[in-house]
Amino acid sequence: MSLDCFSLDETFRQHSARPSIGRFCAAADMAEITREAVTKGDQDEPILHKEKIKYTPEEEAKLERQHFWRVIDAFRYYRVHVQEQVNRAERQYRSLTQRHQLLLPSVLSNLTRLSQCVDHNQEVLHAIVHNCMHMFENMEYGEEDDLKKLRPPSTFDMDKLKSTIKQFVRDWSEVGQAERDTCYLPIIREIQRLFPSDQYDVSKLSVLVPGAGLGRLAWEIARLGYMCQGNEWSFFMLFSSNFVLNRCEKVNSLILYPWIHQFSNNKKSSDQTRSIRFPDIDPQSLPTTSDFSMVAGDFLEVYTEPDSWDCVATCFFIDTAHNVLDYLETIWKILKPGGVWINLGPLLYHFENMANEVSIELSYEDIRSAIIKYGFHLEVERESVQTTYTENDRSMLKYVYDCIFFVARKPARVYTNGGGCEEDDHACSSPPCAKSPRREGGSGLT
Repeated sequence: MSLDCFSLDETFRQHSARPSIGRFCAAADMAEITREAVTKGDQDEPILHKEKIKYTPEEEAKLERQHFWRVIDAFRYYRVHVQEQVNRAERQYRSLTQRHQLLLPSVLSNLTRLSQCVDHNQEVLHAIVHNCMHMFENMEYGEEDDLKKLRPPSTFDMDKLKSTIKQFVRDWSEVGQAERDTCYLPIIREIQRLFPSDQYDVSKLSVLVPGAGLGRLAWEIARLGYMCQGNEWSFFMLFSSNFVLNRCEKVNSLILYPWIHQFSNNKKSSDQTRSIRFPDIDPQSLPTTSDFSMVAGDFLEVYTEPDSWDCVATCFFIDTAHNVLDYLETIWKILKPGGVWINLGPLLYHFENMANEVSIELSYEDIRSAIIKYGFHLEVERESVQTTYTENDRSMLKYVYDCIFFVARKPARVYTNGGGCEEDDHACSSPPCAKSPRREGGSGLT
């Protein structure tokens, strides 16, 4: 049984580890949508449990298939779900007095336009899942024909799907360029500074991007010649990234209407129905020598091989953990001596205030202390990098994250109990670690 990666396309590689991802996907999807739900003040998400329940292989396979097809159903049910919102708006309009309706002559035509946009989005979503039905080896229906029946998905699943649609804006549209510049460029520039192509054979420098989403950051790193692998565990994201990376070739050939679900804070009716085109660049344009892959699965379970990565780049990722120290330990373990961890993001802990969920909410001061105590050397630190996340740039309500950015190095020299140091075998091929951190912006935390 293989569930940890795609089996269709070369972009999505087999990984030596084979964790089961089905039982984690529900909690993972909940974590991803929380960033948006919390900023809206919505705390009514379903209570999901992250318990390592012991299942037989047959039970586990069935649960994994059920989750897989539940996500497929969400894609297929999109039109029905969103059209219900449009119908509700029409009913509310028609409940007005005739005098009030006459004051709003364009409402019905706007709602008709919304319905057309819904239909178009559904066509794109059908295309996304068209090639996903047999993406994983054990996700066939088999003899369980009842799984074929289309069931109405939960509100949570539909919110997750709508959030995924906005990820296309962030990662693969010209509209998302400004947001990518604030989030991705600092990470990319540090990689180039630390591993310049005139000093290294960058094709042999391995970069891991956990929480890769729709894959743009990992793709950009691979385009520069680095060996790069993205890791993701949400089926919503995996289906969509597979479509963009393996099925889209013509620049700006596809259209989505990402803002039609937002009925509040619109200055103009046309703002709600405006479109975006994607992809803004041909994903197939990577050099033929590029080493780029995406692996599906739980970051903590897939990546267990010590001293295997030159760089780990995390963007809006570490606050998705139940316990961020688990991420810290894993990153330390998998980095080669002399390797670097580059991070940018806020600390919007996704499992905070969720019943029956482990959630350790630490301040950056606490995380910084743990990073140093673990042995990392902080080389770069900026405590105020302002950016947005899937922002609707025409909305009357916007959220800005004041993010932390840092570069932490796993020392190339390993200190022994006797106080001396031993040169690690990897040290000769890794950049020397900094003697003191370079702090930028603000007085900083102590």
